[in-house]
Order: sequence, then C-alpha cells, then structure tokens
Amino acid sequence: MYRVVVGVILVVVLAVGAFMLPVEAYLSRFLAWVQTVGPWGTFVLGAGYIPAALLFVPGSLLTLGAGFVFGVGVGTVAVSLGSTLGAAAAFLLGRTFARRAIEAKVAGNPRFHALDQAVKREGFKIVLLMRLSPVFPFNLLNYAFGLTQVSFGDYVLASWIGMLPGTLMYVYLGSAAQNLAALSTGQAAGGAGRHVLFGLGLLATVVVTVFVTRLARRALDELAPTTVNARSQPPANKLTRDEQHPVLS
Repeated sequence: MYRVVVGVILVVVLAVGAFMLPVEAYLSRFLAWVQTVGPWGTFVLGAGYIPAALLFVPGSLLTLGAGFVFGVGVGTVAVSLGSTLGAAAAFLLGRTFARRAIEAKVAGNPRFHALDQAVKREGFKIVLLMRLSPVFPFNLLNYAFGLTQVSFGDYVLASWIGMLPGTLMYVYLGSAAQNLAALSTGQAAGGAGRHVLFGLGLLATVVVTVFVTRLARRALDELAPTTVNARSQPPANKLTRDEQHPVLS
C-alpha cells in the first residue's frame, strides 16, 4: 500500500510540474541544441521521449521538432522508436509501483478478477484502439495500462502501431514549419489532413468504448454461472442433520 501511495503522489507531482513549468521553452532549447550535435541528434531526440513520458511532458512539440530538424523519414523513425521506448518505461514504472495492490484487490473481488482477465485476453486490441484515439491522454495511458494484466509485448507492439498515424502527421507538419518559433507558438496548423486524422481518432474512441463495454459484459456473464453455483453449494464446514445426530438416522 505504501508503494501505491508514493506512486500516486509522484504521478500527481509530475503532472502538476509539467503543467506549471515553462515546458515549451525548455523543449525549444532542447530542439535547438539537438540541431548542433550532428548525427547523434537523432538518438538524442529519441531518448528525450523517455523522461518526457515519465514526467508527463507533452510530446507533440518534440514530434513537430523532429520533423523540422530531420525531415519526414528520419524524424518519423526517431519519434516512433523514442515514443515507444518512453511508453514502455512509464508502463513498467506503473506496473512496478502499483500492480501488486491491484492483484490484491482482484483476489478479493471475483468481478474485478473476471474483468482483469478479459483485459488480459484482449489487451492488444484495447491498447491499439486507445492509441488511435485523441481522447485518451498518451502519458496517462502509459501508467494506466501498467496496472492491467495486458502483456508487455502486446502493449509495446499495439502502442507502436497505434501511434504511427499521429506520429507521421505531426512529423510532416513539423517538416513544413519555417522555424522552431513557429512550432512552439502552434503555427503548424495541419489543414485538412489533421482534421481527417482527428475524425478517425474519434471513430476509434467510439469503437473502443463499445468494445470494452461488450468485453466487460461478456466477462460478467462468464462469471455469473460460477457465482450462482458457488452460492447454491452448502458451506463445506457445515454438518448436515444426519451428521450432527447419527443416532437419529
């Protein structure tokens, strides 16, 4: 329980810090420095996603900057690998700090256990759909999925695939920017392509909502017969009338 409390406090502090600090100014300086380190800049920018994901720093400016600094091809590769590594790191941190508490809760709640098992079976689809949706925050999902039983492999693969469309769009927008100042002030609009991708993301939101709802209902339906049978069985430690009074039988 102590580790869970510490983890929650840490996440809240990081989220508030990312909101209060001049993060965009820091990222702009970081991107300007990346331009000066030569071929290593690709690896440096990719590695920058790890602390960004852990500290709840929005990665959109980094992604736009990758397009501006490296172009669409190299920028997409750097961002795709970096954001996936950052997501994996936050996932493992969330699982390390809080998963044991979730397991204890599952052990005492059959319904919770059934839903947790259902997420484990269909984790790849759920992660993929949520990564395609603009509604679910990237950084929060990293920690949240660490609390579920989705396998690490399914989580990483689904995250990588699901983040690719958004990555490609933001890298492309960054490549079309005139300078870093235009990125930090939000002048890279994106036009119709951005609206189309946002619409597809909203569709993914509807699909994942319906899918998870049906998944939960099916898990509870599977649990129902077991619960009924368990209630219909007499307690194991309770003697019958004949066993209590063998002389009367």
